[in-house]
Amino acid sequence: MGGAVSAGEDNDELIDNLKEAHYIRSELVEQAFRAIDRADYYLEEFRENAYKDLAWRHGNIHLSAPCIYSEVMEALDLQPGLSFLNLGSGTGYLSTMVGLILGPFGVNHGVELHGDVIEYAYQKLDTFIKTSDSFDKFEFCEPSFVAGNCLEITPGCRQYDRVYCGAGVQREHEEYMRSLLKIGGILVLPLEEKLTKITRTGSTTWETKKIIAVSFAPLVQPKNRSSEKTRIVPLPILEVRTLQDLSRITIRHTLKLNLNQDKVKSGSLTKYSTKFKRKRMYRRRMDSVLLANKHMFVSRVIPSTMDNNNNCDHVDEDRLEEDEEAVEDREQYDLKPDPPINLLREKVLSLPLPEPLKLYLLYYREK
Repeated sequence: MGGAVSAGEDNDELIDNLKEAHYIRSELVEQAFRAIDRADYYLEEFRENAYKDLAWRHGNIHLSAPCIYSEVMEALDLQPGLSFLNLGSGTGYLSTMVGLILGPFGVNHGVELHGDVIEYAYQKLDTFIKTSDSFDKFEFCEPSFVAGNCLEITPGCRQYDRVYCGAGVQREHEEYMRSLLKIGGILVLPLEEKLTKITRTGSTTWETKKIIAVSFAPLVQPKNRSSEKTRIVPLPILEVRTLQDLSRITIRHTLKLNLNQDKVKSGSLTKYSTKFKRKRMYRRRMDSVLLANKHMFVSRVIPSTMDNNNNCDHVDEDRLEEDEEAVEDREQYDLKPDPPINLLREKVLSLPLPEPLKLYLLYYREK
């Protein structure tokens, strides 16, 4: 499933394309997508395909298409402090993006069938926390994962504000999925080949909305355990934060507020590194299929460079050559912007504190 938008040269260009096609519509979702490079969740030998709007699978490792994740994130209507359950959490890519919105006082749990995928997810999570430039820009709700079949979760378990299932669900399991949801909560799942949003409006009342036609692999059914004890999958433990952890959250939050106030007083804005790119002149074809109000709509957009007469039949070769020459000139003189300064890190390192405490406040990050 995918192919609704053109491929990007990097993560930011992929997000630009998703915004242009209206898959990403809110600022919170856009910030989360830009903060995490999709390619970081690919195996190294497959990274060149990361910015295509296509699903990817290698063994048990799987990522849905970017357009699908965009629709899921928008439909979940995430807010800080909510609880989230990801059924079929996979690489942890979606759970990590969700954690950037939930903040430090949210709950971020995942259930994954394959133990090797959980190990892969924790490796990627550790890399994000220790090396990503985006980590210090957010207050993060770190995800926790457990191994097991999501259809064998402990009966009468806790309920969540937001639930997502990343595998195809049949009608026979719809009620089970609904039981995981709090009143006022939102469940997003592929139900009979349609991405569906279900909102629990009361103890026995629900609102259902079809979002988009999708194709997902079906949920793996539990093994027949008639001759053995049924396996129950316990959800991650809901841990109470320690005073030490709460202190770190509060100190980092206070430092960020002070830094933002200093920026406002000085009239400075956050500076992001600018990437010099060769301007590409080409036609792009986008086919997207959306389902709304039970009617199918097919949109086809063919953006292209236009001349002064609004004609799209040719490319201005002179302008293309000028753009290429400008890029070559910049590369010749190596006019690259300085890397962005991590002000929070600098502030922490300047505090009159013991070095071990500074490292703790920085989550032992390498940069």
